[in-house]
Amino acid sequence: MVLPYFAISPTHKPKELAMADNTAITPENTSTPQEEHTADAAGQVAAATTPEAGQTQSAPVPAEPPAKPKAVPSPAALAHKAPHVKAAPAAPTYSQEEIDKAEAFGRVDEQGNVFVREGDQERQVGQFPNADAKEALNLYARRYLDLKEKLNLFASRLRSPKIKAHEIDESITSLKEETSQPEAVGDLAALRTQLDQLAEQGQARKAELAQARKDAMAKAIKERTAIVEKAEELAASLGDSTNWRSTADKFRSLFEQWQHHQRTTIRIDKADADALWKRFSSARTTFNQARRKWAQQRDAQRTETKRIKEEIIAEADQIKDSTNWGPTSHQFNELMDRWKQAGRAGRQDDDALWARFRQAADVFFNARQADRDKTSVNERENLTKKEALVAKAEALLPVKDAKAAKQARQELAKIQEEWDGIGFVPRDDMRRIEGRMDAVDRQIKAVEDAAWNQSDPEADARVSSFEQQLAAQLEDLDRRIAAEQDPAKKQELEAEKATKEQWMNAVR
Repeated sequence: MVLPYFAISPTHKPKELAMADNTAITPENTSTPQEEHTADAAGQVAAATTPEAGQTQSAPVPAEPPAKPKAVPSPAALAHKAPHVKAAPAAPTYSQEEIDKAEAFGRVDEQGNVFVREGDQERQVGQFPNADAKEALNLYARRYLDLKEKLNLFASRLRSPKIKAHEIDESITSLKEETSQPEAVGDLAALRTQLDQLAEQGQARKAELAQARKDAMAKAIKERTAIVEKAEELAASLGDSTNWRSTADKFRSLFEQWQHHQRTTIRIDKADADALWKRFSSARTTFNQARRKWAQQRDAQRTETKRIKEEIIAEADQIKDSTNWGPTSHQFNELMDRWKQAGRAGRQDDDALWARFRQAADVFFNARQADRDKTSVNERENLTKKEALVAKAEALLPVKDAKAAKQARQELAKIQEEWDGIGFVPRDDMRRIEGRMDAVDRQIKAVEDAAWNQSDPEADARVSSFEQQLAAQLEDLDRRIAAEQDPAKKQELEAEKATKEQWMNAVR
């Protein structure tokens, strides 16, 4: 006995229940008429007809009590038990008008065979015995509407920006198989016409996707090429003035941009991606080799600099205890010049070397400063003594005649002898104190010269000429004193003026 081809029942599952378990309308999860038929609750006789023999087999089927409706858990309970499972979409609901239009393309004969009209011909699509024609047509009309709904869903999917070209091809292939000889009642010609239109739209959409991909690819290549060109510009700009740390940071930033671009944009064709990466990698290699060469040269230069500075430190150690202040000071200045010209040996080494050199220099210069401090104390004491002597010399003035001049000269000679035995005074005071003593000497000499020249026939003429010179010099001194801003120089000019005024008095 041949097994039944499909079960026959006067009842069927409503479309809403048939679609409840489907998350998407695909050929794989679309049920067949045989799968949707079940035995009725009254225990009807099931019959099967084999297409080959055309025989019908019947067998009693025990009656089954109506299935007790199961309690439907609340959405909260479902979410608590399986929060990761998404609820199935609701099955489409068709209007009676849509069902009636589809049923108009079919009929049911007395044996329950269901036919669909395609043009001038009919094709059997199933069998639904022991049920009225309206119920049978309703089932197959809904299957037609299900197919139509699939086409409508595909039409909506075509407008989605996320659809892929392979999805279009797979969907059209699947829909062509389902609409080729569907077990459904409805306007199948219109269904196939709609599918043909969708196929054309699909091809156009694929062309749009291809162009969009082409444009996105061109944009991605352009953006990645810009990164490569920046890297090549950096590699081409390397030279003696390159800031290697800053340039390394720029290369690191470009590499991060490359990785970000690779993750967030369209995948570039392997040939283009490999070519761009080869250029980028070459630029980085050029930089790394140049930086390595620079580092080697820098290390060699630092080694040489360290050697030179070690020699300078050795020389400084040899002369640091010298008390020959002047020449040794010049030697330390020359060592400092050589130190600056030697360059740098690296921060750590430079700091240590400089500390050693500074230590040797400090030994010498501290000793020199101590000697200067000691000398300064002696010079200030000498200044005090010479100021007392010059005051004593100035007390010899004024000298009015040759006799007084002779006596003043003798006293001044004693003062000058004591003066010469005192020693040095501070440099800043030397000129002032020497000028005061010279002024006393000049005034006494002027009187001596005047007395000597009294017997000279040309004495009157010389005295008159000398008086004119003194007058001119005094006038010039007045002008210079008025313009001078430095107090020390102004004091010196005033001392000179006082001396020449004494001369003028003596001449007169």
